Amino acid sequence: MTDKLCLVTGLQWGDEGKGAIVDFLAHDVSVVVRFQGGHNAGHTLIIDGKKTVLHLIPSGILRDQVECLISGGVVVSLPDLQHEITQLNDAEVSFADRLYISMNCPIILSSHKSLDLAREKAKGKDAIGTTGRGIGPAYEDKIGRRAIKIFDTLNPDRLRDKLEDLMDWHNFQLKHYYHDVVCDVSKEYDNILKYVEPLKPYFVDTNQRLLKHIESGKKILFEGAQGSMLDIDLGTYPYVTSSNTTIAGLLSSTGLNPKKINDIVGILKAYTTRVGGGPFPSELHDDDGKFLAEKGNEFGSTTGRARRCGWLDLVPIKSAVMANAVNHICLTKIDVLDGMSEIKICTGYRLNGELIDYAPTLSDIYSNCQPVYQSFPGWSEKTVGLQEFDRLPRNAKDYINFIQSYLNVKVSLVSTGPERDAVIVIDRPFK
Repeated sequence: MTDKLCLVTGLQWGDEGKGAIVDFLAHDVSVVVRFQGGHNAGHTLIIDGKKTVLHLIPSGILRDQVECLISGGVVVSLPDLQHEITQLNDAEVSFADRLYISMNCPIILSSHKSLDLAREKAKGKDAIGTTGRGIGPAYEDKIGRRAIKIFDTLNPDRLRDKLEDLMDWHNFQLKHYYHDVVCDVSKEYDNILKYVEPLKPYFVDTNQRLLKHIESGKKILFEGAQGSMLDIDLGTYPYVTSSNTTIAGLLSSTGLNPKKINDIVGILKAYTTRVGGGPFPSELHDDDGKFLAEKGNEFGSTTGRARRCGWLDLVPIKSAVMANAVNHICLTKIDVLDGMSEIKICTGYRLNGELIDYAPTLSDIYSNCQPVYQSFPGWSEKTVGLQEFDRLPRNAKDYINFIQSYLNVKVSLVSTGPERDAVIVIDRPFK
């Protein structure tokens, strides 16, 4: 029996490059588990120049030896799941007997998406900036104990009854509160049965399957979506996602004993990005921000929206490190900083004239925080594709060492580009 279980989690507002790192680490594991979120997340992988974007299926699917599990904490859009499977088949990725989906997963309905869009429209300038894919409303129904789960689809009569009750509630809101178009219950019922049929071979009790893998001593990697600063409880509420993106989400989704996890890799982009609304103290609206956006290709893999860009802000990240018990930092996109003459890191805030070293939990207060920066000289040398720490420019090493010192966690991995092998390994998890 082994305790070699590893969590990969984002430490910022998502888009840290988790997918590529999961793919890299999956070389050493037998199982990869996705434990929260929905198809609002996107993991972009570039292997041998070929780009693959995954939204629901774990990034480990591109490793031939890896079994992939989608646990019950994930909300599933059946059409999008089927589309993703079709894309992998078209790309000749073989995953027979390697993909399993929890029957406990709630299903995202067309009415969830309609509600999501209607709410954002009604909020106007105060919109949260959701992906509009129905994730939030689907989680609401889960918490309200009225969700339709995958196991409900295996009993058509029960499915019909539950679907009518739930969509009547959705349509009441759409018609009478949002004055929007209602959704067709019969059409939704037929579509669910149509999409479920070819997916049935993938449906299992993933928690029991995971337990057996642990008992047999397999190495297992857990893949989060979004980032810690979007956690429904710990993030910048209400500008957050609708699930627990931290280690807490993993534990509740899988029923796993926390003592079993001994490697927790926090993914940290070398600068900061954010999609949608919410406070962002280190956001840049100048040429440096434009440089980061263009060179970093900062557009959402799920929505295509431009990401807001700014200097690295270590203040909330320190809290995310503690919340997740991180013992490895993976720094990504350091190559995007190549060519900048000066680089800054936010190490504190000024709030109403007072210097503080923490991120306020209330968004209204956090929005009033002014960043306090420490400046670093940049470097002109290229770091793209480097695989050895000693080959990094001295100023890049100093930048990394400062991050490590501030967070009091070792930087174990440094990603130097989008390709699978563009990683500097200093202290590899799963040693």
